[in-house]
Amino acid sequence: MAAPETSTAAVPTLYTNNTLRNAFGGVLSFFILLLIGVLAFSIRLFSVIKYESVIHEFDPYFNYRVTQFLTKKGIYEFWNWFDDRTWYPLGRVIGGTVYPGLTLTAGTIWWLLNSLNIPLSVETVCVFTAPIFSAFASWATYLLTKEVKGAGAGLTAAVLLAMVPSYISRSVAGSYDNEAVAIFALIFTFYLYLKTLNTGSLFYATLNSLAYFYMVCSWGGYTFIINLIPMHVLLCIVTGRYSSRLYIAYAPLVVLGTLLAALVPVVGFNAVMTSEHFASFLVFIIIHVVAFVYYIKGILSPKMFKVAVTLVVTVGLAVCCAVIAVLIALVASSPTKGWSGRSLSLLDPTYASKYIPIIASVSEHQPPTWPSYFMDINVLAFLVPAGIIACFLPLSDASSFIVLYIATSVYFSGVMVRLMLVLAPAACITSGIALSEAFDVLTGSIKFQLPGVTSNAEVDAGETSSDTSEAQTDEVKAEKPDDTSKNRPSKKSKKKERELAENPPAKATAKAKAKAEKKRLLALPLEASVISLLLLVVLGAFYVVHSVWAAAEAYSAPSIVLTTRSHDGLHVFDDFREAYAWLSHNTDVNDKVASWWDYGYQTTAMANRTVIVDNNTWNNTHIATVGTAMSSPERAAWEIFHSLDVKYVLVVFGGLIGYPSDDINKFLWMVRIGGGVFPHIKEPDYLRDGQYRIDSQATPTMLNCLMYKLSYYRFVETDGKAYDRVRRTEIGKKYFKLTHFEEVFTTHHWMVRIYKLKPLKNRIRGKAKKSKSKTSSTSSSKRSGTKKKNPWL
Repeated sequence: MAAPETSTAAVPTLYTNNTLRNAFGGVLSFFILLLIGVLAFSIRLFSVIKYESVIHEFDPYFNYRVTQFLTKKGIYEFWNWFDDRTWYPLGRVIGGTVYPGLTLTAGTIWWLLNSLNIPLSVETVCVFTAPIFSAFASWATYLLTKEVKGAGAGLTAAVLLAMVPSYISRSVAGSYDNEAVAIFALIFTFYLYLKTLNTGSLFYATLNSLAYFYMVCSWGGYTFIINLIPMHVLLCIVTGRYSSRLYIAYAPLVVLGTLLAALVPVVGFNAVMTSEHFASFLVFIIIHVVAFVYYIKGILSPKMFKVAVTLVVTVGLAVCCAVIAVLIALVASSPTKGWSGRSLSLLDPTYASKYIPIIASVSEHQPPTWPSYFMDINVLAFLVPAGIIACFLPLSDASSFIVLYIATSVYFSGVMVRLMLVLAPAACITSGIALSEAFDVLTGSIKFQLPGVTSNAEVDAGETSSDTSEAQTDEVKAEKPDDTSKNRPSKKSKKKERELAENPPAKATAKAKAKAEKKRLLALPLEASVISLLLLVVLGAFYVVHSVWAAAEAYSAPSIVLTTRSHDGLHVFDDFREAYAWLSHNTDVNDKVASWWDYGYQTTAMANRTVIVDNNTWNNTHIATVGTAMSSPERAAWEIFHSLDVKYVLVVFGGLIGYPSDDINKFLWMVRIGGGVFPHIKEPDYLRDGQYRIDSQATPTMLNCLMYKLSYYRFVETDGKAYDRVRRTEIGKKYFKLTHFEEVFTTHHWMVRIYKLKPLKNRIRGKAKKSKSKTSSTSSSKRSGTKKKNPWL
């Protein structure tokens, strides 16, 4: 009787050890996640440490301006705000044309901090919103990966996302753009979907709809979610993985999520009227047909089930065909077939370059190069295939979703470099799974073969006692109904207990030996395990070094303040703020400023002046008008700007210091966009034998257009040769004068040049003279037979 007492006594000891191990693991995971959050926040502060606390790029300035208005005027004024300082003379309804998630989030943070007597400025809150939400995104990545492959893979994926350069590029301190909060919303929505799929809980399904609503409020990329999840649901149905949990995870999201999305003014009825959402509705119908088939299968006999299935499938196909016919009719009535321009560019990478040059002109809408993958995700590009393989061992509903996620994000990132941001979380998740599985195999092999760590006898004993406890638990469960029905054990149960006591767990011992033998066969050689482990550590170190370098050097510099290093030290170019400060202090508050649309948001936010076009790019004709003016001769350009009540024209020029993102390099896009609306602007007129040139071989049309003159006016005075450091050549037309524009300000490094439109000379006096000498001029013109031409007409 001693043997069963020993095995029985080992059960609470093992249970206690497992409980302590789990508790310690939970506490350790919590502190690791806390450190990951600190890492994700602190690695994005290089821009503040190296430069200053300032808003970056172009779009963030508009978001900052809107947040300022929200905190000053309140939410109701924000929804009804008509901004007359943009898109003059059209204006813009801000509340109905902006995704409000970022603005409302930062405004709420500012309000909470001020309620707690922490008086931070709106600008400070805006600067640090992205780093804060990068920590939240890392934690959401942990939760998502934990649902797929456990806590170890979740922690690995979280630390990878905290440092991935692709995400850092959009979430450094000062990068106050929609993606700052949208990536967290994207990952958290996917986590709640998988949580609902694994648990079948309506509570998580409701939270999933709310997370999707926040994503809709934050970024137009929400269409990726509402198409990826239906694709996964359809995949599960086709592969025979339908369950009630799948229905609960999907149906509430479509119904509640669509209703909530329609509440966002910028989306509205597009949630049910555009082609980006039709896939979700079609899968919604399909899943209901499948659910109904499974329901009637449980209540009907096999013979009646066949008849019912035939009926249901027939009716279902008829309904689907009717819905598809209605959708086709709606889509056919739209020139773009119900798709937005950006969506069509994703489906057909050549669409934007053929039909919508305004989309193709944006650098972040261009396809990425292969080196950009190594720059933005680094070694993760090599770990992703291993992570995909690990997701198939074994394949579950959650792991199949991750495989679908990485496959679609790889495609979209290959079409548009901006969508590398969507690829980054998927790459971190799959790489985290791969690293976690690799570490488990390698450390398990080392632990199995090192006698000093854990002896084989102890392992066998632990497994034997564990199997014994399981066997005894099974016996108790099997005999529980008899014990409850009778006061004393039956003869059969007594016999089983006696056999168990006399013959200690032989079956359990054999099972433990089989497990140990399996581990021995799967274990790698000790030397190979140690070397592989060291290589993985070196790979991780290389990733950390690259990520820190990218955060400190590549992505920390704000575009509004430029720096460069030379033999004589660091040089700072603050020309943009210098120009905007001049506009703010030396022009009237109601003056209108014309520039290319890239600088509209900054001009409005920093100079507080009315602009003709800005980065919203909602009106292609208005942008084409400005492009046509820049592409026209000086006189025609003056007439266009004068008709728009423009007082000043701003151009960006990098020929003196070698700044490549200037207006001369963007000029062909101005020609293409202008020519798309105004046919007299033709791109070949600006090219010499198909080449874009600004030297002596440039075409007369190019040398006489307004952009050329405003950029190179007085440029020969800088070095006597007029050598352009960006194009690396001397310009073709060095000496010329402006007749309809006058230079009023040029920044220190000639990066920004501002010109003022000259008024019409003697226009009123000429009219007066004409009215006074009407008779004499008429008679003289009759005698001469010719009429004097007005040079201004």
